[in-house]
Amino acid sequence: MVQVRCKNNGEVREFTPGTTLQVMVEEFHLDMPYGAVSARVNNKVEGLAFRVYNHKDVEFLDITSDSGMRTYVRTLFFVLTRAVSEVFPDGEIIIEHPVSKGYFCNLRIGRSVTETDVDAIKLRMQDIIASDMPIRRINCPTEQAVEVFKQEGRPDVLTLLSTTGKLYTTYYKLGDKADYYYGSLLTSTGKIHLFELQQYHDGLLLRVPSRENPDILEEIVRQDKMLSVFSEHHHWQEIMGVSTVGDFNTACRAGHATDLINVAEALQEKRIAGIADDIYRRKARIVLISGPSSSGKTTFSKRLSIQLMTNGLHPVALSLDDYFVDRELTPLDEHGEYDFESLYALDLPFFNAQLNALLQGEEVELTKFDFTTGKRVLTGNKLRIDAHTVLIIEGIHALNPELTHHIPQADKYKVYVSALTTIMLDDHNYIPTTDNRLLRRILRDYKYRGYSAEDTISRWPSVRKGEDKWIFPFQENADAMFNSALLFELAILKGHLTPILEQVKENRPEYSEAYRLNKFLQYFETIPDDDLPPTSLLREFLGGSSFKY
Repeated sequence: MVQVRCKNNGEVREFTPGTTLQVMVEEFHLDMPYGAVSARVNNKVEGLAFRVYNHKDVEFLDITSDSGMRTYVRTLFFVLTRAVSEVFPDGEIIIEHPVSKGYFCNLRIGRSVTETDVDAIKLRMQDIIASDMPIRRINCPTEQAVEVFKQEGRPDVLTLLSTTGKLYTTYYKLGDKADYYYGSLLTSTGKIHLFELQQYHDGLLLRVPSRENPDILEEIVRQDKMLSVFSEHHHWQEIMGVSTVGDFNTACRAGHATDLINVAEALQEKRIAGIADDIYRRKARIVLISGPSSSGKTTFSKRLSIQLMTNGLHPVALSLDDYFVDRELTPLDEHGEYDFESLYALDLPFFNAQLNALLQGEEVELTKFDFTTGKRVLTGNKLRIDAHTVLIIEGIHALNPELTHHIPQADKYKVYVSALTTIMLDDHNYIPTTDNRLLRRILRDYKYRGYSAEDTISRWPSVRKGEDKWIFPFQENADAMFNSALLFELAILKGHLTPILEQVKENRPEYSEAYRLNKFLQYFETIPDDDLPPTSLLREFLGGSSFKY
């Protein structure tokens, strides 16, 4: 018998070797209103079809956890792809990226998608869910999996499997349809309790339950500008022939890694130059730059400043950190701690007064916040701007209208910067943008701030919470969106991050996430950073930048 300790309730039970997690969760009689969808087994996330052969610690997860929600969503993807294959046997569905609190899917059926098409797919999905079809997890030698996906007509999966170098591959079957997913799935379709499918722009939007309240769907938040950025990059990657990680690995093995770096860097520089030109045309005098953590806002600001100078403008940077209220006036969060991320941690009247004075040609004395004393102090540095000066203001609140409420709209130009990862593992496995940013932050924190991967991972939920409150609601206010993700970056980050992630011990709560991220990075061919230019945005995290931070 094998001994299993359930971390949900502290009970220890014995089971026959080979017992599935699904059987175990029923034996432990846990009070989980939304049911278990996956589990951490010795701090590695597994699906409930996983069989236990040795003593284990098990923590069952529901849909309100990050891992549980990923399991639920992947299963929905499988149901969607099967439904499409039945309704449109000659069609193709590509799950491209999260947007508007759902997932944008590109349905290719040789014509425009209609509401009737969407309704037919949705009805078939409902039938598949209602029939409670079992989802089988199959682990086999990779060469057998390759034959399966040849029969499925999935060159994207074949290319991925042929470049990973793995002896064994795990895939899933729903009836007679096989598919490959990075991560666990539910054990049957009947465990899906809520979803919605609707027409969205030129494709579909798959809507999912809210993590906070799984009884309701996530509310749609229009993100048309972000969708446009994603679509632009997907189109460019299709032209380049590198839409998936398998395509990318194949190109690298053929000796084209340097070409991919050069083209991706040139594309970003062209985009930055275009934004600078737009600022010049509009005669904007204040550029406001915002974006979530580890988006590369600082390097973007510096590169934008160079492009503005080529237009004959004089960029001057102002830091929002220097406009904090005195520490004792800082708002408190729900735990009674100072909330330095709050908009109201800034002295908004004073900030707006200084900006207005500058715009009117007056001279102001700049301040600096002394983090030791918690007070704002005068620096003695004076600033006066003229018609050729552009103020560059970067910060998490830059796109919040309340930050610059008293500044005329015509004087402002707003830029949203984020790592909008567009390369996919394959046509049914997108890469979360949050994973890209977290990997960047782990590396930067380790190299420059003295934090371990464990430290950064433990803080990440709090960072994400602040972004949800203060950044994401205002991103569509931007006049321009800049995608800071680079096609090749995960292949370069891999070599730096793998040893850092492996330092997280198995008995630590953060091990599960470190293991997941490290496993994900192994899909990429490793490429060195020798050919990465010193002005690259990625240098902000790797080091070796020609910019001063």
